[in-house]
Amino acid sequence: MVPFGGWDMPLSYPAGTLAEHRACRSAAVVFDVSHLGTVRVTGPEALSSLQAALTNDLGKIGPGRAQYTHLLDESGSVLDDIIVWWVDDDRFDVMPNASNTERVVAALGAGAVDVTAERAVLALQGPSARRLLAPIFPDAAAIGRFRVEHQSWNGVDCVVAGTGYTGEDGLEIAVPAAEAPRLWDALLAAGFLPAGLGARDTLRLEAALPLHGHELGPGITPLQAGLGWVVAWDKGDFIGRDALIAEREAGPARLLRALVVEGRRPPRAGQQVIADGSPVGEITSGNFSPILEQGIALAFLDPKIEIGASVGVDVRGAEVQATVVKPPFVKATPAEPVA
Repeated sequence: MVPFGGWDMPLSYPAGTLAEHRACRSAAVVFDVSHLGTVRVTGPEALSSLQAALTNDLGKIGPGRAQYTHLLDESGSVLDDIIVWWVDDDRFDVMPNASNTERVVAALGAGAVDVTAERAVLALQGPSARRLLAPIFPDAAAIGRFRVEHQSWNGVDCVVAGTGYTGEDGLEIAVPAAEAPRLWDALLAAGFLPAGLGARDTLRLEAALPLHGHELGPGITPLQAGLGWVVAWDKGDFIGRDALIAEREAGPARLLRALVVEGRRPPRAGQQVIADGSPVGEITSGNFSPILEQGIALAFLDPKIEIGASVGVDVRGAEVQATVVKPPFVKATPAEPVA
């Protein structure tokens, strides 16, 4: 158990991080991600308040869908990256990162209520996830990618979303906190391997998914992070829009890139990236890829450094060669039939 965002989190279970990681790529795991926040916004003004605060356009979806979006400050920096579950006509469950829940409540105003303590969230991920879930919770197993539905498991009301953070197919189940241990035990009995924070981080890195505090945060904009697709330029005003428009016109001063590093030595956040003998950027996340069996990293680089370029990484004073590649590092495994 380790501290993370104000919570005590399991770093790994007895199988260990490598086994948990590989099980997610080849079978199915369950994460306890109850540290994620749930900020509930309800009522007739809920949609308009979210549209005015967040970058993406909820008008592109509707009730029963989920959407990835950003909350910015006026400078265009990403205060948090968020999944919005549009549960019912006038109910939105906004899912911030662990340490940002209070900040999101403040930004969304009087209609936003922190209900994190009322529920647990279990994330089921991997190509076998739906097949293993179907015998014990068939309605949940049928929910599509980025869909959201109320469902009942053995008389317990749940909200289930086809979302996740590993690059693999899967679901996230919000269950009343008091009932979570019973559902957890049922999932383990069904064949899910428990997985911790260590595997969650290596999985998201192989999928080249950003982590707040590394690829997103103060001084980092969606355009720099290569996430301009979450910005709905024509939906109307939202926090930080003017700053982003100015950056779009001038061009970002740096861009997030993916690096495959020679050898098994893992690169780490903060290490310099070098081209032609000069620093051109810095690694934000780096680790050993259990699937590729070599080092991988995300880094903010000079925008002139393009995909395919050869660069160096200063690993403890030694320059290790790396190649800039198109993300993700590892593609999702095809999901198994539910049968």
